[in-house]
Amino acid sequence: MDRELDQINVIPLVDVMLVLLVIVLTTATFITTGQIPVDLAKAKEVGDRKEVPLVITLTADGRLYMNDRPITQDGLKDALLPHPREALVVVRADRVTLLERFVQLVDDVRGLGFQQVSLEVVRS
Repeated sequence: MDRELDQINVIPLVDVMLVLLVIVLTTATFITTGQIPVDLAKAKEVGDRKEVPLVITLTADGRLYMNDRPITQDGLKDALLPHPREALVVVRADRVTLLERFVQLVDDVRGLGFQQVSLEVVRS
């Protein structure tokens, strides 16, 4: 029983590394930008902003989301009231959304005093 250890057992190290790899790969698949499926319109010029905006998403079927949380049209005012009026508001509208619905949404946001309202698009 007086055996001398002359090598390192790497099997536990490999097991731990495989578990960590599985954890990283499974969590990486859930991290995406824009959890709500919206087919954005395309534009040649896209602006870059450094501040974190308030994101309002308008889906093709007319549902509203603010920062990935569902809201109603009537709840939009209540959701925007706590935020400063100087905050940037970005509207992510599906490209098949009716123009009238989009304009109504932007009018509602601007009517609450937000002046920096922009549309999010993807570069073509």
